[in-house]
Amino acid sequence: MKAVTEHLWFNTKKRREYLNITLQVEEVLRRSGIKEGLCLVNAMHITASVYINDDESGLIQDFDEFLEKLAPYDVKKYRHHQTGEDNGDAHLKRQIFGREVVVAVTGGKLDFGPWEQIFYAEFDGQRKKRVLVKVIGE
Repeated sequence: MKAVTEHLWFNTKKRREYLNITLQVEEVLRRSGIKEGLCLVNAMHITASVYINDDESGLIQDFDEFLEKLAPYDVKKYRHHQTGEDNGDAHLKRQIFGREVVVAVTGGKLDFGPWEQIFYAEFDGQRKKRVLVKVIGE
């Protein structure tokens, strides 16, 4: 069995952004040479997520509006802000969207269902952050 680990780095221009990272993950898989196994993609920050869904701009706007209703950015609202931070909402949004995804690797390709793509969701951006990609298999 073989394991390959690489990091993708992002520095978003906005506080909240949703980036399709499928091509970058596929490139890591290609370089790994692994044909059968698993690919883990993990947001390495507690205010960001990795998720799988459709790459459709209306849907991404819906996600953003949904998350903003559940955990609005409001500096006065969160106890976390008493520590001097202003990103309490970003921590909650990350819990809702999750930390990581695992995708099967079959025949050297990510084994997706129809329309599935991998996204990096940034909830407290405008600084350098990383995503771990680990491919395990043969």
